[in-house]
Amino acid sequence: MNNKFEQPCGILACCRYAFMPNKLQYCGGDRNRLIFDYTAHAEYSPTLNAALGEFETLCPYLKLIASANKIADIFDARVVEAYWIGNDLLRNVQMKKIYNHFVDGLHLKRKIKLGQFEKIVGKIPRGALPHHSFHVFNIWQRTGHLPIAHTIETMDNCRIGWGKIIKVGKNELEVSAPGLKLEGGKLILSEPENRKVIYKMLGQSFVTDPVIGEWVSFHWGWVCDRLTEINVANLKKYTEYSLALANLGT
Repeated sequence: MNNKFEQPCGILACCRYAFMPNKLQYCGGDRNRLIFDYTAHAEYSPTLNAALGEFETLCPYLKLIASANKIADIFDARVVEAYWIGNDLLRNVQMKKIYNHFVDGLHLKRKIKLGQFEKIVGKIPRGALPHHSFHVFNIWQRTGHLPIAHTIETMDNCRIGWGKIIKVGKNELEVSAPGLKLEGGKLILSEPENRKVIYKMLGQSFVTDPVIGEWVSFHWGWVCDRLTEINVANLKKYTEYSLALANLGT
């Protein structure tokens, strides 16, 4: 299996996860067809850099992780993996830089209420990490084109999910995957349950020839990539870590 997080595919790996929220007009400019075509054909173009540069939440996170790890390219494969899946690069981001990221990178003070902002920054000394799932679970108000509150359903769709393929259809996969639930006032991951996700559109996909038993990731109901066992372990670890932070004080 090819590891899509190896260079020179860092930006293509990022496109895999950025495509569906862009198509749904939640993040970035009107670039979904461009992102889809290049990613489906595994072809690089500098226009992808410009397209992803329009994502006002994604890019500040990538810049934060890259800077803290002295990596020049924000679309370096290691940086992309750290944000979407999770790896050790996250641990090198200092608390002060995370605070500055919330204030100057995401401009949260202008986008959310002061009380909510203080609650978010209060989690920095408790171990906040710049993983995609932290943003989803701990910043309840979406900060892309739709400045509205998340629901359990939208958080479940917005987080990066993982599942094992149990059935391959024409355009859909059936996977065994945990879901996000609210139980006793706490956000938790359920036991794996069967769910359907789309992997093919217009006869093309980011995961070709999927096989029963393989692990895949998905975002907003779209299959993004194959996952290794290590990818799955890291994604689960950092997702649960972010959930624990989200549940503080609830």
